[in-house]
Amino acid sequence: MTVPQDFIGVDIAKGWIDVFSLTTSKHERIATTKQALARFARRANGALVILEASGGYERPVTEALARAGTDYARVNPRQAREFARATGCLAKTDRVDAAILARMGRALELSPTPPTDPAVARLAELVARRTALVGQIRAEKNRAGTTRDPWLSKEIAMLIKVLTEHLHAVEARIEAQIEEDQALATQSVRLCSVPGIGPAVSAVLIARLPELGQLDHRKITSLTGLAPHATDSGLSRGKRHIWGGRPDVRRALYLAAFVASRFDPAMKAFRESLAAKGKPTKVILTACARKLLTILNAMARNNQNFRKNVT
Repeated sequence: MTVPQDFIGVDIAKGWIDVFSLTTSKHERIATTKQALARFARRANGALVILEASGGYERPVTEALARAGTDYARVNPRQAREFARATGCLAKTDRVDAAILARMGRALELSPTPPTDPAVARLAELVARRTALVGQIRAEKNRAGTTRDPWLSKEIAMLIKVLTEHLHAVEARIEAQIEEDQALATQSVRLCSVPGIGPAVSAVLIARLPELGQLDHRKITSLTGLAPHATDSGLSRGKRHIWGGRPDVRRALYLAAFVASRFDPAMKAFRESLAAKGKPTKVILTACARKLLTILNAMARNNQNFRKNVT
């Protein structure tokens, strides 16, 4: 007789995790110490652990699970909340969330998340740091444009200089991280062969879209939030809208598509054809980003650099 697989929901906080086993219906709170997480990971072996992406707080848990050889599925927090509402659960506590995650794993028959390459994880941290610094510099430059106090202007300029130095240091570390790993270096060369993609965009795609080349074009566009979703009802046919996905990857693709649609002949012709049909600028840019992503996905799948006829 085959024993049904257990699904274990894990809600993650800074100092502890709440655990719920679907088989035993038992709740447990575990401290996020290395020893306690290791014991939990060993005990959960054979089950599928479902947890949310929690801004990095999930990393000690996933690392412990990986060391123990225990499968886990990392899900989008919004997806988990919508699943909870769909099942009629409006309450939100750590214990409730853990139970919801376990039920979600069974109901949706979730697949295990592939283990993260340590080099890619390190690159993702560096890319996140670069994004934060770019945002801080932009905010300070905006303040510099509105202040009229000479002392504040000087103070802001000094801070911008310091932040810019840190940004350059992080960018240098990103470049070194890619060069030191053969697989990352090969991916970077491949991505940068595409018009519109430079080192910064390439680093974002490598770090934040490891599924590139592993999914079909529909799934990869949905994953990045570039897939158009219908809003039809009865005889009404609403406009298609994009939503969800990974905003940092989408922003990088928008930037690359904007550049490519100006300088790459094929992408420029595609943009102009949409403009001739009266499509709004935002719709055109989204379509260009989606087309670019399809090309990148085919390149990664076939281990090929950019060619004009890649589709």
